[in-house]
Amino acid sequence: MPENLDLPNQSNLPYVEELYEEYLSDPNAVEPRWRDYFRQFSNGSRTIRPSFQPGSIFHGGNGVSAPVSSAKTAEALQDRLDQLVRAYRVRGHMAALLDPLGRPRPEPLELAPSFYGFTEADMSRLFSARTIGGLDVCALGEIVQRLRNTYCRSIGVQFMHIDEFDVRTWLQERMEGSQNRCTLTRDQQTRILTRLTDAVMFEEFLQTKYVGAKSFSLEGGESLIPLLDMAIEDAAEHGIEEIVIGMAHRGRLNVLANILGKSPRKIFEEFEDKNAEANLGRGDVKYHLGYHRDWTTANGKSIHLALCFNPSHLEYVNPVALGRLRAKQDRAKDYERRQGMCLLIHGDAAFAGEGIVQETLNLSELSGYRTGGTLHVIVNNQIGFTTDPQDSRSSIYASGLAKMLQIPLLHVNGEDPEAVAQCVRLALDFRAKFQRDVVIDMYCFRRRGHNEGDEPSFTQPMLYKAIRERKPVRESYLDHLLTLGDMTREEAEQIKDSRKAHLEEELQIVRTEGAVAASRPSLLGKLWAKYLGGHETKAPDVDTGAPIDLLKKTLTTLASVPDGFTPHRTMLRFLENRNKMVAGEEPLDWSAAEALALATIALGGVRVRLSGQDSERGTFSHRHAVLHDFETGARHMALEHLSPDQAPVDIFNSPLSEAGVLGFEYGFSVAYPDGLVMWEAQFGDFANVAQVIIDQFIASAEDKWHSLSGLVMLLPHGFEGQGPEHSSARIERFLQLSAEDNIIVCQPTTPAQMFHLLRRQVLRKWRKPLVVMTPKSLLRNKHCVSTFEDLTKGTFQRILPDPSVSPDKTSRVLLCSGKIYYDLVEARAERKRDDVAIIRVEQIYPLHRDFVEAALKPYKDDTPVFWVQDEPENMGPWHHLLVKWGRRLLGRFPLNGIYRRASASPATGSAGAHKLEQAMLMRHAFGDTES
Repeated sequence: MPENLDLPNQSNLPYVEELYEEYLSDPNAVEPRWRDYFRQFSNGSRTIRPSFQPGSIFHGGNGVSAPVSSAKTAEALQDRLDQLVRAYRVRGHMAALLDPLGRPRPEPLELAPSFYGFTEADMSRLFSARTIGGLDVCALGEIVQRLRNTYCRSIGVQFMHIDEFDVRTWLQERMEGSQNRCTLTRDQQTRILTRLTDAVMFEEFLQTKYVGAKSFSLEGGESLIPLLDMAIEDAAEHGIEEIVIGMAHRGRLNVLANILGKSPRKIFEEFEDKNAEANLGRGDVKYHLGYHRDWTTANGKSIHLALCFNPSHLEYVNPVALGRLRAKQDRAKDYERRQGMCLLIHGDAAFAGEGIVQETLNLSELSGYRTGGTLHVIVNNQIGFTTDPQDSRSSIYASGLAKMLQIPLLHVNGEDPEAVAQCVRLALDFRAKFQRDVVIDMYCFRRRGHNEGDEPSFTQPMLYKAIRERKPVRESYLDHLLTLGDMTREEAEQIKDSRKAHLEEELQIVRTEGAVAASRPSLLGKLWAKYLGGHETKAPDVDTGAPIDLLKKTLTTLASVPDGFTPHRTMLRFLENRNKMVAGEEPLDWSAAEALALATIALGGVRVRLSGQDSERGTFSHRHAVLHDFETGARHMALEHLSPDQAPVDIFNSPLSEAGVLGFEYGFSVAYPDGLVMWEAQFGDFANVAQVIIDQFIASAEDKWHSLSGLVMLLPHGFEGQGPEHSSARIERFLQLSAEDNIIVCQPTTPAQMFHLLRRQVLRKWRKPLVVMTPKSLLRNKHCVSTFEDLTKGTFQRILPDPSVSPDKTSRVLLCSGKIYYDLVEARAERKRDDVAIIRVEQIYPLHRDFVEAALKPYKDDTPVFWVQDEPENMGPWHHLLVKWGRRLLGRFPLNGIYRRASASPATGSAGAHKLEQAMLMRHAFGDTES
């Protein structure tokens, strides 16, 4: 017989029928395998006698079969088998034994051979099995068993939603060829047992020594520790040199101790909590802390591990971890995304419930955010606090959301560590080959309540009755190894005793010698050695000007396009206007000054990264950093072509996501202190969609985790009659978050100020998040302009004085910030008031006393000072300034506010009402109508 037995199909039916004719004439005339094959379908005559079942495709209307060629019958039988095979690939996961508590679930009918008309008598019938793990011919019963072994044991796989044939085929061959089981050496099995012992002993020790203390135990999910151990080892074999890990609080202490290598002594010190005074008003709970280490694999390879700090807001660390990894890859020029990996550990309820998960998954294949594939591990406790799965998600699996990607979802019973090992190998191999995310959904249980003080049987009595009857996974795996004869109980006990002795020794040191001096954990590392946090007084101002020749040369480059490039005709005017600026025929507008800031920063060797919705063009069509050829669609970004030795400039249009993208850029900034990293909101109003990232990371990370960031947030802000959702970036919320010089809040009012502000952000060694209220209408305001000379010297001015009015003649001083300055100047001119000084506060926080004193020094005591703002009384900077300065400013001036009346909504939706309100503000500002 030929080496491969080809199955009958439409293309080879004539050949098979010819063979069958030969067989009927002389059975010995055909190869033995074909002879056995034909013997199944014929009694030696030309009438085929297949097994007829109701519903069979061969079942005629009168129950009598018609004579038909054997080849066609073989084709029909094979077709039924192919349908069965496909059913296992598509639905086999529904019959997998995933729940370690053994709770049954219904098996899909289409997995039964009888569903396709097969009977028990057919189980020995031979079929072609070439599509199943490389087999040739195999009995139906054996094929079904192989399918069940592959898809219905401790592993269930969802992969048939993947559109690419080659990806599905690769997965099929990998899984069906091994029946989804890996062969482990004795050393590997011992390592798994050791890791399980580490996990179990750590939890038991904490529960014994710190009864009732919150630790968010991993008990019931201890297989996470060997899973991570194997993932790190396998990742190193694929060339990974660094893994950034993000996870929530459950199991975090165990991961810190047994994966990140944090000394148990340090963890016990945190439980003892004997340095309370050293942590007044700062720090975080022990199960939110991060850590990092260098890991040496069994094969001697080194890999760096970094566990991100995270808040209790589940899943929000995900984009932060991705951003950190992307920054590390960019710094290493790993543009193929091969040397680093992100590993995210999720909870089942959080993965299904938190929208930030979808935002994170959506970033995975976007050019501005790709990292080469994330390994997602769901620690599936099958409960969320007190909520059952049927009440917390509409999908069958917690991982259902991940089917939005072209990736496999590997569901595995966590009580089968060797099945977990197979999933890890398959996942890491898939990621390495296709550079995509992959999900391992590890089913386990939560032995205790949500925390150690919680009683779970109040709400899940039957579940916790079953859990109490389960012994730890270490014991069940040990029983497995003992049965195989690969280990003795004495060897296992020796491992257990050594781990317990080590923990006892560490605790004894803490309780006898006391805790060491309190130290704040940090992931800053060497990159941050030359940068400062703390108060702004530590960071002197620097000259942020640039030589005028460089500025003009650079703007000329920015106004150029390659030969043969055809910009849109409006863009031609845009570029020509920049050439006029170079020639001195036009002043510099906001767009030009911003572009010059980015360009000179890059020419100075500092990477620039900006992402946000529509950031390439700019929401208000002002930036046009990326031009598009009107004839071909080709792209050109002049900022990439400034000089051969410039630093990279990356500008990306982001997906329609605030929290995910802002989290990503924050993470990037944490790992790239020597870059200018910016996120831009489409409108500043939309930044509140990312409030968790702002509150839990940007504003508080330094205080909680001693983690610094130089991230810049560009938030278009200004009351211009566009309604409640297109007016306010909620500056008051940032000011409410401000303390200890933790963030910088600015509202520059000239192009030069923006130029100096961005340059100051990278040229100073002081690294704090910078929140910039950027303009909208001022982008094209003929008065909002600067000169080249304004960009050549000095630095950003926190307060801009008013030299146009003599202090001796001044009867009132108006303090303001942002666009309203230009409204006030126009109103002053209309009223011909040369006795009103208008002073701009460009940096609202931190605003130290000496700057305010210097700005108001020329004015007489008791000159009325008014803070004027567009925002309602209960919004904007007014209340922040009132709390800081009181009603008597500097002890010299009466201070009052002028604002719209308090409102639940930032702005009116009526353009006419907006104009009326604006006119009222101007009248009050100039004392036309006192109130």
